[in-house]
Amino acid sequence: HVQLVESGGGSVQAGGSLRLACTSSTDFSDILEMAWFRQATWKEREGVAAISTGGPSIYYDDAVEGRFTVPRDNAKNTVYLQMNSLRPEDTAMYVCAARQSSTGFAPLDPLRYEFWGQGTQVTVS
Repeated sequence: HVQLVESGGGSVQAGGSLRLACTSSTDFSDILEMAWFRQATWKEREGVAAISTGGPSIYYDDAVEGRFTVPRDNAKNTVYLQMNSLRPEDTAMYVCAARQSSTGFAPLDPLRYEFWGQGTQVTVS
């Protein structure tokens, strides 16, 4: 069973930056894809970005493309969410997810993923 732990959340001024980290208990060689989701108060969970652990494929939601990137460190079994030019509407609980088995769901569809972290709060004001 894959365990995921997020870190790096906090409060930041509008226009500022934060970097979130998600570390997996399982080697990336055994994980097909990692993703970031977020959920704000009174809103449904939405996909932010997804990245394959061993290749260049990256998917971004339109709301964050150009502002967020997803670096990775395979040696540490960690993916990051580098968030720049943050806006108040980016305020949410950010949760990482992992996919270990094949699936036909889209990269930013939560049904694609089997394992989930507990989340880290990001507040932009």
